[in-house]
Amino acid sequence: MSQDTDSRIEALETTLAFQEQTIEELSQALAEQYRQIETLRRELKHLGAQLRDVESHPALATGREPPPPHY
Repeated sequence: MSQDTDSRIEALETTLAFQEQTIEELSQALAEQYRQIETLRRELKHLGAQLRDVESHPALATGREPPPPHY
């Protein structure tokens, strides 16, 4: 092969290596974000259940707060 072909192949191999690394990093970031979203989803579900419990038991709910004295 010629010098030009060798250098072009080397450039392509280098580009491919960087692309593979980038894809792996993006895949890891996506997996981490998915884990975070799932954690937030579970927490939101739990908070929703707590809110429904409080709303269904008026004795557990705090009364309306009186307006501040300057009103």
